[in-house]
Amino acid sequence: MFLTLRQKKQFRRDGFLVVPGVVAPVLVDQAVRAINHSLGKGMRPEDVATLAARSYCPELTQSPTITGLYSDTPASAGMESMLGAGNVRPVDSGQIALRFPTLDDKTGEIWPHIDGMYTPTNGVAKGTIANFTALLGVYLSDVSKTDAGNLTVWPGSHLLHEQYFRANGQKALLDGMPKVDLGPPLQVTGNPGDVILAHYLLAHGVAPNTSPHTRYAVFFRIFHAMHDQHRWESMTDAWLQWEGMEGT
Repeated sequence: MFLTLRQKKQFRRDGFLVVPGVVAPVLVDQAVRAINHSLGKGMRPEDVATLAARSYCPELTQSPTITGLYSDTPASAGMESMLGAGNVRPVDSGQIALRFPTLDDKTGEIWPHIDGMYTPTNGVAKGTIANFTALLGVYLSDVSKTDAGNLTVWPGSHLLHEQYFRANGQKALLDGMPKVDLGPPLQVTGNPGDVILAHYLLAHGVAPNTSPHTRYAVFFRIFHAMHDQHRWESMTDAWLQWEGMEGT
């Protein structure tokens, strides 16, 4: 996952980047097999909201089959090329994110959010902001069309949020999403094994799934090695933790 100067410039502008074919098909198949085996054991209906917010198949999130999608692929080297050599905290878990088909064809509005904000089901403590450096997703199923449970992003919103937090303080996020004009959203399409890299400050959401197939993906929260020391400053200086982006 060698990232070119052109790709880095695109990431600086848009706040996200799609890199195709990063994860080998055999690793994708192993992960999907393990997930489907887990799903075959069943889920309690009352647990579904929490599983959707945190992770499906929680017993797998730290397994090598899941973490290897990052650690055993060029995704990890690509992340180091963005944050700088030795600047990426080891990844020990991944969020298994499934989006099941709906029974109607209504698309509706897609709601943006920034990760790390409290909700009743996501495990973030109320009154705190669980921020990080980057979100790295791996598509495990065909998401080549829109309205198939696609990760949805608002290009350039990372820079709007940087400006907002400079003016209003980082903890303004505790009061809800920044009140800024995000522009139109973009549903990210892709194929199994494609990687999506997104800046923490990028507004994102999930599209409805009107396809007949479940969307499979795994998301990794990436932390700069010194994130704890400057976690607040990173919200008002979007590139503070991105040493590999210097010169772009």
